[in-house]
Amino acid sequence: MERMNPLDAEFFFVAHANGTAPGRTGRAPDEVVTVIYQANYAILVRLAVSLVGDVATAEDVVQDSFLAMHRAWWRLRDTSKAPSYLRSAVINRSRSVLRHRVIADRYLTVLAPHLASAEDSALAEMERSSVAAALRALPTRQQEVVVLRYYADLSETQIAAAMGISTGAVKSHAARARDSLRALLS
Repeated sequence: MERMNPLDAEFFFVAHANGTAPGRTGRAPDEVVTVIYQANYAILVRLAVSLVGDVATAEDVVQDSFLAMHRAWWRLRDTSKAPSYLRSAVINRSRSVLRHRVIADRYLTVLAPHLASAEDSALAEMERSSVAAALRALPTRQQEVVVLRYYADLSETQIAAAMGISTGAVKSHAARARDSLRALLS
């Protein structure tokens, strides 16, 4: 079996002339998803970490998103949209994790004092950063826009598509976030 090159133009764009749907290559979904996974996994984990705050949960969120895409591969009309579909899935699953944490914290009984591990100490050092603290002080939508814009390096149009909001709303959230961060960090 021939290995796919993710930079191969045929991989993402197939002309209608051969009778297939746009973005369909005729390759096995497992092979296509594997190439997309190899090209996007690290970026998506970094995005999820910035939203949920820990690596293990972020990896779970990203893997669940890839699994969902693989299961629904037959519904994806254009494989060139797979990375944006995955970004949206990661953002939505991260939101679900955060909602679940809020609910779990409400009903969590304190069983024993928490002993800090080596990872907790390393993460605590990162959390002491004034920028990270200022970012956490922002409302959720503003945090997401800042992370997608300046960390994931997405355009306003891509952010709007990933978050399911208008481009104007992205600009508004970004401007408010910049003003808030400027005030918090000065």
